[in-house]
Amino acid sequence: MLNKLPRPTIFAHRGASAYAPENTLPAFELAVRQGVDVIELDVKLTGDGEVVVFHDQTLDRITGNPVKVKHCSLAELLKFDAGSHFDTSFRGEPIPTLEKVFKSIGDQCYYNIELTNYDSLIDSLPERVAELLQKHKLTNHILISSFNPIAILRFRRYLPDIPIALLARPGKHGTLARSRLGYLLSYQALHIALKDTTSAIINRAHQRRCLIHIFTVNQAEEIRRIIETGADGFLTDDPLLAKRVRNDLSHKKI
Repeated sequence: MLNKLPRPTIFAHRGASAYAPENTLPAFELAVRQGVDVIELDVKLTGDGEVVVFHDQTLDRITGNPVKVKHCSLAELLKFDAGSHFDTSFRGEPIPTLEKVFKSIGDQCYYNIELTNYDSLIDSLPERVAELLQKHKLTNHILISSFNPIAILRFRRYLPDIPIALLARPGKHGTLARSRLGYLLSYQALHIALKDTTSAIINRAHQRRCLIHIFTVNQAEEIRRIIETGADGFLTDDPLLAKRVRNDLSHKKI
C-alpha cells in the first residue's frame, strides 16, 4: 500500500473533520469526495465485541455521556448522537461500525486504522479488525497504527503483510518510541507529533528506510514547513487546505 501513495501523503484525520463530525460516515464520505490520499480512523471494541469507529475511551467529549465504550453494547451505542457536538445539522448521526464504513467507502481510497484499545491492551481488537479486512477484501488498502505496541504485534500475527505504523506520544512520553529502540518493532512508518518534528528524526527514519508521518497539521504555514522538512506525509483535519498547499509547493518546483 505505502508505495502506491503520493508524497507527501495527506491523511484525513478522523475523516474531513474540519467540515463534518469526526469519525462519522459524513466525514469519511466527504474526505473521499475531496480526493484525500488516506482516511485515518480510530477503532475499538464494544462490550459485545463489535468494532466501532470512535476515538476516546468514553463518550463524554462527543455525546456528553461519561460512559466507556467498552461498557456499552453496539445497540446501546447506536442510540447516541455523534453529530450534534459539531453542528446541529448533523444531529442524530450515529457512531459507525467499521463494517459500515467499509461497506460505504470500500476501495475508493486507502485507510489508516488506529487500534485504540488503550484501556484494554490485550482484547481481541486486532483479530476482529483483521477478520473484517479479509471479509471486505481490503488488505491491500490498509496501514495499521497504534500507540499500543502489543496491539501492533498481535495484529501482525494475523496479517503479517500489512504495513504497520508506531504512534509516538507527544513530548517526553514518546521519547522511547521515537528513539532507536522503537525500531525493534520493525514498523514501516513512524507517526510523531508536530511539535516533536525535526530534520534529524526524519533523516534517521529515512536512513532506516522508514516513512515518517506527522500529526496533526492544520495551518498552512505548518503544512509548508512539514513538507519542506521532508516528511513523507501528515495527518490533517483540513484535507482541502493540505491539498492546496501541496499543489502550490509542487508547482513552484516545476
